[in-house]
Amino acid sequence: MRFRPEQHLRRQGDFDHVRATGRRYDAGAFVVFHAPRRVSAAAAGEASVDTVAPVPAENVAPARAGFVASRSAVGNAVARARAKRRLREGFRACQAAFPAGYDFIFVARRSLNGLEHAALEERFSTLCRKLFPSSAH
Repeated sequence: MRFRPEQHLRRQGDFDHVRATGRRYDAGAFVVFHAPRRVSAAAAGEASVDTVAPVPAENVAPARAGFVASRSAVGNAVARARAKRRLREGFRACQAAFPAGYDFIFVARRSLNGLEHAALEERFSTLCRKLFPSSAH
């Protein structure tokens, strides 16, 4: 399954929202923050501020994800790029198991680049089973 542009978490405000209001899960080689998607006032047709509200079922967009790899946690530019690429691939492979209407931030740790591909896939599968037991994966 393809990781489409509308699934990318891009705005700083969205990252801030997920970190501030979301839950945190430590998967060892990476950390995941997740929160229900924030519905903007413009999208809701109201003049109020942004809120977190249930999105109608017909308007539920796929899960969005952002990937972070800092120099202090992962290393030089090559290591950071590799860590983010590996996190994107793990998310892309398991994206059907992530619930729609949620935003995710994946934060890489140094040990991520040392993991074998199968071990990383297992971490993502475990993550999906523990965070969202009702979803099928």
